Amino acid sequence: MRFTPKSLKRLLNVYPPYLGAGIRIQYVSDDWKELHVGMPLRWYNRNAVNTHFGGSLYSMVDPHLMLLLMQLLGRDYLIWDKAADIEFVKAGKKKVTSVIRIEDGDLEDIKHKTAGGEKYLPEFTIDVVDEANELIARVRKTLYVRKKNQD
Repeated sequence: MRFTPKSLKRLLNVYPPYLGAGIRIQYVSDDWKELHVGMPLRWYNRNAVNTHFGGSLYSMVDPHLMLLLMQLLGRDYLIWDKAADIEFVKAGKKKVTSVIRIEDGDLEDIKHKTAGGEKYLPEFTIDVVDEANELIARVRKTLYVRKKNQD
């Protein structure tokens, strides 16, 4: 499905799980290579010890690499989330943000390694930081990417 950066931002900002967690997409670059997302600490996204709920921290960054790559690579590629790991580094008690970025080298690598139809499992690391730029969580994501058969 093709979107404009503005329409994807609007759609994600009314997506019910994001509304329920207080997650907001703040920015999507025109070239689809960068997305900024944030989440303030509210009564409805706190855990039992009054810090950010871990599930909300993960969902804040979950689909974005896949969505950006789908726009960047187009319909000739299959792209799925394959695996993820989250490390909770510090309790979050303030607004948290994350910048999800796909570098030109990442795209070149993906295109090169899938050129013959092979699957490729690129790995990305996404940091979630607070207002003081202190690391709250680190997410490691593995995607499945394969170029579709051109038959």
